[in-house]
Amino acid sequence: MTNFFYLEGAYLILGGIILLITLFVTTRPFMSKGAVKRGLFWVSSIVAIFIGIHYKITTDRIAEVREAFENGKTIICESRMQRKVAQSIYIQKSNGWRLEDYNFVSPNYSRPFFIARCIVK
Repeated sequence: MTNFFYLEGAYLILGGIILLITLFVTTRPFMSKGAVKRGLFWVSSIVAIFIGIHYKITTDRIAEVREAFENGKTIICESRMQRKVAQSIYIQKSNGWRLEDYNFVSPNYSRPFFIARCIVK
């Protein structure tokens, strides 16, 4: 739960925007009397379910990547430094990589790689 706002922050903002749009639409004169309550209830429920599912999938993938890294398997991470060449980087414990909190760190790279943006090869 420590990284919930970090992992889901963008989706929480998008969910808030969707709720504002729902509020705007349901308060129009052509909508029925109870549309505001029903609309906000159903839209917020759906948004909360989707954010919860995404969080669960992401935390499960983090646990899978962490376990695979500790067992010496190869991890593939997205490299945002070079978009045209070598868009992914292969991380292995045997190549000097280490896991510091939620980041893969190596003395050969100037920036860390966040574990949630990686998958097991």
